[in-house]
Amino acid sequence: MEYIYSAMLLHAAGQKITDANIKKVLTSAGVKPDDARIKALTASLEGVNIDEAIQNAALPVAAPVAAAPSGGASAEGKPEGDKKEEDKKKKKEEPEVSEEEAAAGLGALFG
Repeated sequence: MEYIYSAMLLHAAGQKITDANIKKVLTSAGVKPDDARIKALTASLEGVNIDEAIQNAALPVAAPVAAAPSGGASAEGKPEGDKKEEDKKKKKEEPEVSEEEAAAGLGALFG
């Protein structure tokens, strides 16, 4: 993972993604570089438009949404009022997370 991050960092900084540059980034981050992995990464990135690859990977995938049946019943055959009450109960059960707590959780993932 560190190898990919180093390539992305070099790309974001406008630097060429070369074996030597990746090795410098990894070494400065305290990672012992593996020359074989570096060569494999640079070889796999040859001819790749990184900006396009990032943009394509970042596109959200839309899930198909089932249309609710018309009339006074929900998909489960319950009256709409019961469905709304269930939704309220579910909403009350879910704990609210502030943006600071969410950011702290993400920070924990990356050390």
